[in-house]
Amino acid sequence: MKELKPIDLGIAGEGFVYRNLSVPELVEFALERGEGRLSDTGALVVETGKYTGRSPDDKFIVDVPSVHDEIAWGKINVPISREKFESIKAKMLAYLQNRDVFVFDGFAGADPKYTQRFRIINELASQNMFIHQLLIRPTEEQLEDYEPDYTIIAAPGFKCIPELDGVHSEAAIIIDYEQRQVIIAGSGYAGEIKKSVFSVMNYVLPKMGILSMHCSANIGEGGDSAVFFGLSGTGKTTLSADPSRRLIGDDEHGWSPDGVFNIEGGCYAKCIGLDREKEPQIYDAIKFGTLLENVIVDEKGVPDYNDAKLTENTRAGYPVDYISNAAIPGVGGIPKTVIFLTADAFGVMPPISRLDENMAMYHFVSGYTSKLAGTERGITEPTATFSTLFGAPFFPLNASVYATMLGKKLKETGAKVFLVNTGWCGGAAGDVPRMKLKYTRAMVSAALAGDLDSVEYGVDPVFRVNVPKTCPGVPDEVLDPINLWGDRDKYMESAKKLAELFEKNFKSKFPDMPENIASAGPKA
Repeated sequence: MKELKPIDLGIAGEGFVYRNLSVPELVEFALERGEGRLSDTGALVVETGKYTGRSPDDKFIVDVPSVHDEIAWGKINVPISREKFESIKAKMLAYLQNRDVFVFDGFAGADPKYTQRFRIINELASQNMFIHQLLIRPTEEQLEDYEPDYTIIAAPGFKCIPELDGVHSEAAIIIDYEQRQVIIAGSGYAGEIKKSVFSVMNYVLPKMGILSMHCSANIGEGGDSAVFFGLSGTGKTTLSADPSRRLIGDDEHGWSPDGVFNIEGGCYAKCIGLDREKEPQIYDAIKFGTLLENVIVDEKGVPDYNDAKLTENTRAGYPVDYISNAAIPGVGGIPKTVIFLTADAFGVMPPISRLDENMAMYHFVSGYTSKLAGTERGITEPTATFSTLFGAPFFPLNASVYATMLGKKLKETGAKVFLVNTGWCGGAAGDVPRMKLKYTRAMVSAALAGDLDSVEYGVDPVFRVNVPKTCPGVPDEVLDPINLWGDRDKYMESAKKLAELFEKNFKSKFPDMPENIASAGPKA
């Protein structure tokens, strides 16, 4: 590699700065430093310690006049003063003195018109390898005059002191949009780095007129793009990794006037219960250059993907080109199909339904799903939740900014919208098995192929969405949750309970929403 111009990280001392190392070099460092071990396929296996998932209660945004009126402050976007931020950052930099650090200079945004440059500074070689694989990797020529738009410093070994630092625990994830900096303290969970990049892009892209989305995306042989919205664990990665379609990306995208583009250069798949037969592309992507988080391996390095001893939120991070049919670069045309994914723990929502524009806006801002065990700290069983835009923790601006943009794009493009329940149906979680993946895949495939465009539909009596009465590859009785329950009274009791939660959430969060949208949701 050509010599790179020197950079000043603000870290004093005799530690060495390892900048833009190759994956083999980073793996070698991680092994030498005792950060992890190799699996039987060559993946680097690490344990992230206390934090095995994101810690949303430890996330803050620096509150300064230049951004104050833009941010949707509340329980998710929590303010912290510039003084507290600078104090924590100074102590973090002092902690890193005399320590070796690893730097990766990368890109976010596969469409060059909207690309942002991120410099990631890591205490751990394994985390630097992770973000090297998860972001878009520059060429040597692009690195010659590289200047970051944003800088992220991640030091898991630095622990905050809540009573002194003005935070909630030893961990803190703080974004300073004005100074274009992010610090991540106390957490060894690599997903905090990835989602910090996403949170920045969700601030930057709307200012460019681009809808940023928490979604996966793929593209068919005919060039038809599709996007899949959903929280972690709802199936974005699994369902977008379709052998018959090329994968654009598994989690974060922008929707521009030209089409959809991946924000990342990699994938971050849940591994719990991973099975080669059900998810061959993800299974085969776990090889040298992949980071496995909190997966239990035996003495020979063989992973047990069913072992949740450390967490249900076991993860694999790998570059998108480890998926054999990935679209490189990660760009596609204007989406023709939009799919909202939910994992309904009540077991009452239809496995698939079609939404008109008003229904689509209602369910987009509602963002109903069930938080699955391990995705966040403290979640030990499926819990009903409403996450605005199917990703509330990552969107700093008012929800109406993103919702208005989606509504406009649906109207302009005529994209079809489907709501798919990848969770339970016919009984509550714990009482019945989760919906068979083969049925969910068949329903999604039918929606993408247009096979549901001309079938007969009925209207769900509680959720008031349009439910197809037939779908290729799926028994008719599976499509109707009432049939699966058997006991109509018990179904209605549970369905109305969930409908009441929808109504309560919507009224509390969106009291000024236009009536055409407000009236398009469930009715208890």
